Amino acid sequence: MFDRRAVAHVAAELGVSRQCAHRWVRRFRDQGWAGLAERRSGPRACPSRTPVKTEERVLAARDELRAGPDHIAAATGVPARTVTRILRRHGVPVLAACDPLTGTRIRASRASERRYEHDAPGEMIHLDVKKLGRIPDGGGWRAHGRGQAVRVRGIGYDFVHTAIDDHTRLAYAEVLPDEKGTTTAAFLTRAAAFFAGHGITRIHRVLTDNAKNYRVSAAFQQACAQLGARQKFTRPRHPWTNGKAERLNRTLATEWAYRRPYTSNDQRTQALKPWLEHYNTTRPHSALGGKPPITRLSPRS
Repeated sequence: MFDRRAVAHVAAELGVSRQCAHRWVRRFRDQGWAGLAERRSGPRACPSRTPVKTEERVLAARDELRAGPDHIAAATGVPARTVTRILRRHGVPVLAACDPLTGTRIRASRASERRYEHDAPGEMIHLDVKKLGRIPDGGGWRAHGRGQAVRVRGIGYDFVHTAIDDHTRLAYAEVLPDEKGTTTAAFLTRAAAFFAGHGITRIHRVLTDNAKNYRVSAAFQQACAQLGARQKFTRPRHPWTNGKAERLNRTLATEWAYRRPYTSNDQRTQALKPWLEHYNTTRPHSALGGKPPITRLSPRS
């Protein structure tokens, strides 16, 4: 019955072009129902595509390192842009959507906000505090599994105070027992000394959120005044305004705090300083063209 109707009439009823309708009819006549199976729109062959073995090496490096394109590029010798295309082609989720310990997807990806960067070191220092549950002696559930009975109640929290220079991304962090104003003020003073030791001798602005330990603490205000730094605050309920500190906190969690199952709280704390050295001097940073923060500092005489 359908063979007696004009293809152009059927195409008009279905809302497709005559060329498309003739193509489907021709495929059906040549191959039967198999000819109507969905086909990819790309070319049959792509000679310039990355070899399969190289793609497998990149995917294996992602599984092993659980790192971004710059890290994988350094480990495999494959350009970072090629690594990005390979990961996207194979549907590999971004790191922010994955569990830092297992690498499995745990959340949907989110789009990033608009970025900015100051022109010189010391023009802006971002501060923040990340709260981490303390690890019981012998290790917590990450070491023994969620099904095991591990005493975690009542052992309290560590407060990881972080500071990062807006221009260079040079970072400093300490594990402290609380986030009181006097504690954050003392941390700022030590962070300024750390930056000065790396050639950033003048801090012009200090950006924080609106927590009381920053906004109303007389000790913190005095610490800023002694440095000659002006206090700046994020907009309420806009944490991305302090995005570089927030991103550092996430990197700390992924690559240090939850990178491996620690067997004690002291073991995790002692691992922070070596990781910071790696972050500042070796770890590729995507915002710096794949180079570590130390490369943006002027050589010291």
